[in-house]
Formats: sequence, C-alpha cells, structure tokens
Amino acid sequence: MTHERRKTPRLTHGRRRTPPGAPRRAPDVSVVIPTLNEALNLPHVFEALPAGLHQVVLVDGGSTDGTVEVARQLRPDVVVVQQTRTGKGNALATGFAACTGDAIAMIDADGSTDPAEIHRFIEALTDGAEFAKGSRFAKGGHSHDITPLRRVGNEGLNFVVNRLFGTRFTDLCYGYNAFWRRAVPVMDLPPTDLPRPADGSKLWGDGFEIETLINIRVAASGMRVKEVSSIEHLRIHGTSNLDTFRDGARVLRTIVSEFRRRTAQRRAAAKAATRPAGSAERVRTVPVLTVPGGSWHGTVDALLTSESESRNAADESEIRG
Repeated sequence: MTHERRKTPRLTHGRRRTPPGAPRRAPDVSVVIPTLNEALNLPHVFEALPAGLHQVVLVDGGSTDGTVEVARQLRPDVVVVQQTRTGKGNALATGFAACTGDAIAMIDADGSTDPAEIHRFIEALTDGAEFAKGSRFAKGGHSHDITPLRRVGNEGLNFVVNRLFGTRFTDLCYGYNAFWRRAVPVMDLPPTDLPRPADGSKLWGDGFEIETLINIRVAASGMRVKEVSSIEHLRIHGTSNLDTFRDGARVLRTIVSEFRRRTAQRRAAAKAATRPAGSAERVRTVPVLTVPGGSWHGTVDALLTSESESRNAADESEIRG
C-alpha cells in the first residue's frame, strides 16, 4: 500500500547524487536499536543484521545487565549513545540524531523484529517511497506475539486514524519502519536536550506513543508512505515494558492531539492565504500546545480568538499613540 498524497516534487538538499551514467548506488543505511537490559537478546539480533550496513546505533537507557559491553564485543564498530531521558520515544530521537546514513531503519532489540527484513524496507525507499511502514497485517505479514485484545485495539486505532487523516494504514502501532534521514525534521520529535520532568514523568512523545506520532506526522506531511509486510516474532528473553491499557490510552490521546494540531495548522495557513498582498500586518504564531491534558488542550478556537483580540487591541493602541 502506498499513500500517494503529494502532487509537487520535494527538494532533497543534502542527498548524495549518483554521477550521470553511473549505476545507481545503494544508500548508506543506519540502523537504530533502543535497548534496556537486552544483553541476552543482542547476540541473536546482531547476528541477523545484514552485511554492508553503514552504521549500527545502539541507544541505551541505562542497562545494568552488560548490554553495552555485549554489543561492543559482538560488533566493535557499534555506535553507542545514551538516551537523554527515559522511554522509547526519547531513545529513538537520540538515535536518529546520531545517524549519518542516507536511510534509517528502526528495529527492536528483543528479537521481535527481524533484521533480515531490512533490505525489503530499503527497497521500498529506493523504489520511490520516502517512508517504509512495517505492517504485520498486510499481505505476507503476521504476528506471533500480538494478543487478541491488543489486535482489537490496534484495529480500532487504525480505523480512527484512517478516518481522521485520510490514510490507509493496516498496522498503526507497529514500530518497524525505515525512512530517508531527511525525513527526521518532518517528525518534529521532542528535543533531546530538554531535561526530564522533575516528577519523573515522560515528556509527550518520549513513550510508546512515538510510533503513532511518527506515522501520523509523516503521512499528514504528504510524504510518500509505502507499507512493507513484516513478521513479528515472540520476544526471545525477558518481558516487554508495554502496558496494553496505559500505552493504548496514550496512543489514543496522541491521535486526538495530532488531529487538533493539524486543524490549527490548516486554519493558520488559510488565514495567511487570505491576507492581502503587501499587508504590513505582523505575523504572529498561534500558541497551540499539543500535549493532551495540558492547560490549553481542546481550546484551539479560544486561542485563535484570543490572538485576534490581542492583535486588534494592539492596533487600536498604535492608532491612539
């Protein structure tokens, strides 16, 4: 499945070019692997990595079982970075920032995602996609791990996103993806240099909702998205940190938040388009906070009204002055 949404070509500054007449070269691929106490699983995962990778970036969340040491023993060229806060979202953002390849693939360290499938994701990119979205439920895909409850929840979330955003996702919550590195700014992930909240909670986008956030923002941007069938395996060792109800609720709030975010962006764009040419009116940014549960959540209309009233008051003040 390919989402063909964009009608105009996109500039690709920074992309390496193949010399005229030369064979099309394979892209340099960076693989990002978030870890937290995955020492027992790494031998299997690293052994299955395809040959010829440009870079393997292991993002560790403070493992105490020797995960980092095992990674360096298995692959001396591995790039190890420590995530700056907690949660899978922060780990991925930290890993993306360390990547230097043309394309980035994101896989799990527990053995549930098969590294041998990476080449099919990269093929989707070289065939014209800008984001290759893994799917356990597309033709040829399967999951040995998902429970009936989680599958029903995933189908419901798929339905909501497809209706709200006009997409055709078959597996919204699967985190096996690959994309051109130039797509990272489109994701607009939480800055990695922000401090962790004093109460120990996660910043919005630092948790498992990151996969939904990335998928929605990429699709909403108009980038070409192609689904790639994938087989999800059981975790080899250890237990998952995923909480069905807690993380499912975060995903649902993410969907609502992203829909409001897109609505606000469209309203701002429409307003700018109707402004008279050469108008001296100063452009102001509408302060929309997209963190569900925050003090401004659900008040986009009020924010727009407040902005307009503030602008009128400022104009009247200038006239009196």
